[in-house]
Amino acid sequence: MALYVYSIAADTHPRRLDGLNGVGSKPAPLRSVTAGSLSAVVSDVSEEIRPKRRDLLLHQEVQEQLMADGPILPLQFGYIAADESAVRQVLESNADGYLDALRRLEGCAEYNVRVSQDDEGPLLHQILQDSPEAGDLNERIRAGDPDPQLPLALGELVAREVEARQESLAAGLVQALLPFARAHVTHPPTGDDFLNLSLLVSDEQKEDLLTAHTNLSRELDGGVGLRFAGPLPPYSFV
Repeated sequence: MALYVYSIAADTHPRRLDGLNGVGSKPAPLRSVTAGSLSAVVSDVSEEIRPKRRDLLLHQEVQEQLMADGPILPLQFGYIAADESAVRQVLESNADGYLDALRRLEGCAEYNVRVSQDDEGPLLHQILQDSPEAGDLNERIRAGDPDPQLPLALGELVAREVEARQESLAAGLVQALLPFARAHVTHPPTGDDFLNLSLLVSDEQKEDLLTAHTNLSRELDGGVGLRFAGPLPPYSFV
């Protein structure tokens, strides 16, 4: 039978799975498949697993419960193995890499930082003040200059300036937060975000990171939103 795979852990991990059922319309109990010094946490599935809210939340709950008892390698939602033999083969063929990753992640969690331009008003006002060219174009438009190229020129100039300032701010935030992380990954931003940063943070650095986050939030100009999530399973560092 096919298996849904949640995480990989050392065989010494407690893997407290009692009372937890897996994903799918007919949830099966969670169990372990072991090969050598590694174990995969799995449940039987007999259907295609789609990212429904219940299953997404359950997948995350399993990761968080396992992470509370020791390092794990959390798999992204939706990983299906053909059977136990396939799981054991993967564990055996990649054993050294998995064990090295578990040692690297011990005592750590992932924290995610996203920064967005929630209100462009203050930024646009600042650009018009700081840029003589933008200010001049804006004044000509407001004065009724009929040149149809003026709005386009102003829009392009402001867009370039917004991008440059956001890139500069993002780089500064990354540099301010990196001292608290053992590793980091910068993801492509989506939506209104212009920074999507994942940090691998040790338990010893957690409070310092949270303090830095609070201080940075206070320092950010109006219109910029900083969102912080964690501790999370270290998906970005597996």
